[in-house]
Amino acid sequence: MKYIEVEKKYALPNPHALKAKLEQLGAKPSPQTRQVDAYYNAPHRDFLAPATISEWLRIRTQEDGGSSINFKRWHPIDATIKTHADEYETTVTDIEAIERILESLDFTPLVTVDKTRETWTLPDVEIVFDHVKGAGDYVEFEYKGEATTIDDATQQLETFITNLDIELGDTINRGYPHILLGREH
Repeated sequence: MKYIEVEKKYALPNPHALKAKLEQLGAKPSPQTRQVDAYYNAPHRDFLAPATISEWLRIRTQEDGGSSINFKRWHPIDATIKTHADEYETTVTDIEAIERILESLDFTPLVTVDKTRETWTLPDVEIVFDHVKGAGDYVEFEYKGEATTIDDATQQLETFITNLDIELGDTINRGYPHILLGREH
C-alpha cells in the first residue's frame, strides 16, 4: 500500500530476547545509524492546536549523509489511538536549501528528535530499535508486505507480533515528538 504506513510501537526495556527471536527467524540487523529529525509547524495550520496531534512535517538527516523530507497524517484524525498514516517522503540532496525554503514560508521549528536506530528486516515486517535521547528505548514494527486493506495489514502485523511470543513493554500510541513535547496525544 504505497503512501500508507501501518506500524505498532512499544517501549522496550530489554531488547535482547526480541533480537534473539528475530535472529531465529532469519533477520539480521543493519548497522546502527544516528538520525536527527527536525519537526516543523505550518504557518497556515497549527499542527499542535488540536487536542490530538495528527500531522507532522519532518526533515531527517542521517550520519551516513542521507536526508529526507516527510509529511505524515495519522488516521482517524481525531482519535487518540491511530490505525495508520498517510506518509509522503522523498530524499533531499540539499538540507540547507529545504530549511531555507521552510523558513521563507514561515514554517517554524517545533522539536528535534535525536535517535540511534537499528533496523531488522523480514519479508513482510521491518523492525526498528530506537534509542531516543531524552525519551528512552523503543521498538517499532512496520508492515511492509502485500495487503489489500489497512485492516488486513494491521491484522497481519498484530499476528506477527503475537506469534513472536516475546514480552514487550507498554504499547506507545504517540510519536517521539509527542513524547519530547510532553503531549499525550
